Amino acid sequence: MNTLTSLVARDPIETPRAWLRQLAEQAVAAVHPDALLPDVLPEPPRGRTFVVGAGKAAAAMAAALERAWQERHPEAPLEGLVVTRYGHGPQGQGAECRQIEVLEASHPMPDDLSERAARRMIEAVGELGKDDRVIALISGGGSALMSLPAPGITPAEKQAVNKALLRCGAPIREINAVRRHLSAIKGGRLAVAAHPARVLSWLISDVPGDEASLVASGPTLPDTTTPADALAILERHGIAVPAGVRRHLTADTPAPHPGEPAFARDQREILARARDALEAARLAAEAAGLQVRLLGDDLEGEARELGRAQGRLALAAQEGLEHPLVILSGGETSVTVQGDGRGGRNVEYLLGLFETLSGAEGIHALAIDTDGIDGSEANAGALFSPEDWAHALARGLDPVDYLSRNDAYTFFQALDDLIITGPTRTNVNDFRAILVLPRIP
Repeated sequence: MNTLTSLVARDPIETPRAWLRQLAEQAVAAVHPDALLPDVLPEPPRGRTFVVGAGKAAAAMAAALERAWQERHPEAPLEGLVVTRYGHGPQGQGAECRQIEVLEASHPMPDDLSERAARRMIEAVGELGKDDRVIALISGGGSALMSLPAPGITPAEKQAVNKALLRCGAPIREINAVRRHLSAIKGGRLAVAAHPARVLSWLISDVPGDEASLVASGPTLPDTTTPADALAILERHGIAVPAGVRRHLTADTPAPHPGEPAFARDQREILARARDALEAARLAAEAAGLQVRLLGDDLEGEARELGRAQGRLALAAQEGLEHPLVILSGGETSVTVQGDGRGGRNVEYLLGLFETLSGAEGIHALAIDTDGIDGSEANAGALFSPEDWAHALARGLDPVDYLSRNDAYTFFQALDDLIITGPTRTNVNDFRAILVLPRIP
């Protein structure tokens, strides 16, 4: 398992940066598929057990399932295919799949392999009967990795809409609503294709609020939104609607709804979510003797503005503080892209926080995406300490200038503050920790 660098127990006062890294490692480990598989696997059906899956955790979930299945049901066959992001497969992790095929495709922008993976899954489950079972392993990132345009929509049109949604600052709930209505596999359509086979969905949630149908745009779960809702979202954000997309959405083709027979025997279970990672961090911090303030696991909004708000909160919390405090939060922020810089939502959040703190003594902070990739860069996120303010000034690094260009990656790279982990093979979205130490008299 490739998570954050393993560290021995640290003292948050003596080594605050190392302590924050360790805290993040414990949070990520708590939501890795190796720690999540249900204790009780389903009994083998009379027919076939076919595994499908999509997301950044899909390969690790498939490997964990294979190991548990072999131990519990050694005589029962298991087959299937899952798709994950390039580099997020189990190769070299001691968890290679032998019965379940692992495909890799592009994220966050789909490619030809994303479409090929989706088409193969639809075709494979379409051959199943009522005595068969589908186990669906779904995690964040699956929307792009399993991309099959609805009839009448070209891949180029779907890509253009997806790219505009990612750049406009729309919340993930709205982005996934649109994705479901432009897809031939999302919004429950994979489960409909598998009917009359029974579908068991296991999910790792990366969406604020943990609504199961939003994870990877819900390929096995029914949709409650309408094509009109999707069109309204695009128009509200001023996104140009390609002709094929507009025709499809105005045709009002309904998505599979909860009352359809295809879902009557299906089951779902969320195996991990953001609050599980935060709870692991809370327990670790309290065991180290720190106070903990948990702001929530579902925070959304503009990343830099959340950073500024939490900076003001940290400064206020430090007044009269007698014992170390860690402020924790999760969720998924947005970035409205206006510049041509490099960055992701976690480094943009941190730069807003950094600007607000202006080198305040005793306040350190870390923010990562739990999948190990912040946006489209190779870093998971970054961290900073008070002394980085003086380092930035000495190098002529102006936080306001870098924020104006959405160039937080370059800013923290110049300070050697980026956190590089590689793929963690899980995904419960953002993990943020602000360590507030009492002021020295």
